[in-house]
Amino acid sequence: MTTLSQSIFKAYDIRGIVGKTLDNDVAGRIGQAFGTAAARKGEQTVVIGRDGRLSGPELAAALAAGLQRAGVNVIDLGVVATPMLYFATHVLDAQSGIMVTGSHNPPDYNGFKMVLAGEAIYGDAIQGLYQTIVKGDFAQGSGSYRTHDIKAAYLERITSDVKLSRKMKIAVDCGNGVAGAFAPELYKAMGCEVVELFCEVDGNFPNHHPDPAHPENLQDLIRCLQETDAEIGLAFDGDGDRLGVVTKDGQIIYPDRQLMLFAADVLTRHPGKEILYDVKCTRHIGPWVKQHGGVPLMWKTGHSLVKAKLRETGAPLGGEMSGHVFFKDRWYGFDDGLYAGARMLELLSRLDDPSAVLNALPQSSSTPELHLHLEEGENVSLIAKLQQEAKFADAQEIVTIDGLRVEYADGFGLARSSNTTPVVVMRFEGESQEALARIQNDFKRAILAAKPDAELPF
Repeated sequence: MTTLSQSIFKAYDIRGIVGKTLDNDVAGRIGQAFGTAAARKGEQTVVIGRDGRLSGPELAAALAAGLQRAGVNVIDLGVVATPMLYFATHVLDAQSGIMVTGSHNPPDYNGFKMVLAGEAIYGDAIQGLYQTIVKGDFAQGSGSYRTHDIKAAYLERITSDVKLSRKMKIAVDCGNGVAGAFAPELYKAMGCEVVELFCEVDGNFPNHHPDPAHPENLQDLIRCLQETDAEIGLAFDGDGDRLGVVTKDGQIIYPDRQLMLFAADVLTRHPGKEILYDVKCTRHIGPWVKQHGGVPLMWKTGHSLVKAKLRETGAPLGGEMSGHVFFKDRWYGFDDGLYAGARMLELLSRLDDPSAVLNALPQSSSTPELHLHLEEGENVSLIAKLQQEAKFADAQEIVTIDGLRVEYADGFGLARSSNTTPVVVMRFEGESQEALARIQNDFKRAILAAKPDAELPF
């Protein structure tokens, strides 16, 4: 029996290593704690699902048993993409759900993404589950259990609304993640011819890691577009809530640029509304949104935080650099890579040359995410120190909603504390390579002044 470790209770989800920090006993206790929280909110039913990981069936069974011990009824969707679990909380008679998923983490990881009474829980609410377990403060009961197949309703909901203007031939890389069980079928039903890459669900991930945020995981898709007559490539992460896009000539359209295309479309129906984006996104989004008649709103990183802000503002669209895109326009406001892919194809099918339009979206020289690794807690204190003491002579604006984002005339620099690991996450963008180098040097100077022994990744 694994000792319960508080370290698995992260900012937006619960995540651990199977056999070390996560096992069936822990899963059962988490189920009972969540069931207790649901019951106290008047929720009688919780929907569960799992991705394609090898540990999924056992953990899901233990989770269900724990939920039932708390007196709530369980609807088990079986193997689904995370967004299908979210969808179920909107269309079934249950507003709470738990997805058993390790997302894009290595094969020996697994965890839980949770929706409680219609809201993605994060922060204190997740720590509250840990406290419930520690105190043994559980509701008691004997809930029922039944299975339900949500696939047909999910596919029908998308295909009845999202329409292509012409047939397209596309390549789809699912990295052996759970999206492979659904993405090809969805896009074929929409009228696409689909070249399938690694769409067999395999929790060993034998081909490449299912994480389209990293260019090395998109090389097979780039090669496929070169070697076939497919005109565009879509890639998904391990649980299907994030989308990657590659053009015919092998360029990666990162999610902040995807968001521009979506925003231009959504704002035709919602003029004057806010478009949300996180602090890691390109500085081109703000002017682009204004140009298309919207109000840009930069917000904190984290899918649960963006979802909460989307609800608060009534914004019809939000997105994160990591690839989570949230449509409230014609959809439910949760992050769904498969649905985002459908909406992307709808827009691209109106164009003679989709790749040219995607490649023409504004962009600058930029870095991927860079990580400064520190001791536990040091990341938080370093960012606090920088916010108070760092000086940036050429700064036009300093944004502190999530770390430190410094806007310059010709680029930006960002340093923020990761919510999940003892890391400072950095990202830089410049109008030229010279601007990029200058901004990085400005940050290097500020960080080394605050922490002289920092081993910077640039």
